[in-house]
Amino acid sequence: MRPTSWLRRTLALATLTLPLVSLAFPDKPIEWVVPYPAGGGSDVVARVLAEPMGRLLGQAILINNKPGAATNIGAEYVARAKADGHVVLTADTATLAANPSLYAKLAYNAEKDLAPVGLIARFPMILVVNASVPVKNLAEFTAWAKKQGNGLNYATPGAGSPHHLATELFRERSGLTMAQVPYRGAAPAIQDVIGGQLPMMFVDTASGYSHILSGKLRAIAIASAKRVSGFDVPTFAEQGMKDFEAYAWQGMVVPASTPPETIVALNKALQMALDSTAVKARFQTLGLEALPGTPATMAAYTKSERLKWGALIRSNNIRLD
Repeated sequence: MRPTSWLRRTLALATLTLPLVSLAFPDKPIEWVVPYPAGGGSDVVARVLAEPMGRLLGQAILINNKPGAATNIGAEYVARAKADGHVVLTADTATLAANPSLYAKLAYNAEKDLAPVGLIARFPMILVVNASVPVKNLAEFTAWAKKQGNGLNYATPGAGSPHHLATELFRERSGLTMAQVPYRGAAPAIQDVIGGQLPMMFVDTASGYSHILSGKLRAIAIASAKRVSGFDVPTFAEQGMKDFEAYAWQGMVVPASTPPETIVALNKALQMALDSTAVKARFQTLGLEALPGTPATMAAYTKSERLKWGALIRSNNIRLD
């Protein structure tokens, strides 16, 4: 892919002003670890950003998918990597906010062993139902759910996933009787809701977009502060459930002892890539909200999310070990 005019202008500006990176970094290709399989939402986001960031940094960025154990395999790998900025990780809600409470013991410490580079984006969660379920809004869904004698079973991409936690938060707020049916990934969970084996679930915007657009899933409410472009879905707040927000979010982290100047260089490249026209357009088609900012911004956001979801996990005694 040829450099865009934006990228050429950015590179020229970077050359004329302060350099993006020190002479010592990067001196070889950068390994970007994605703790999920190829083809998923996190993998797509990393690949969208890897090319413009690599051009800005002057080295190729190579994606290395290391899925498994609710992101813990990839996270441990990066936490133990050489702290020179040449290995980075997509760290998300699970890695940084949920797993510290979901697991009694981890082989790494998310707070101590990983350092934030910057947030990337977040995917708002959407409550969806099988198209045959006779409801069109939150009030109708709640009334219908209360009439189900044994409560509702709901699908998730896995226990402890942001989708699972969002549904548990909704269960608490709504007072409905609900039970999780975990799957191995978003795709099979969505397919069983479409097929009618289960009536509902929370999907993220990236996974649910095409199915909502086609009418295979009916969107009831979106768990964001405001409506999301490309999704004609009212928020929970609009429908009477105030302050209900739930996102699958992600950012970039490095081993904790990575030099500060290297983190600054990575952050600058990330911010420039997020601000590019091509990346903005791609994020919009995925229903993603870009989250530009500093490492300190990411640290503060992570802390608030860890407190929020940690409290929910403990109150519902959700454990994965």
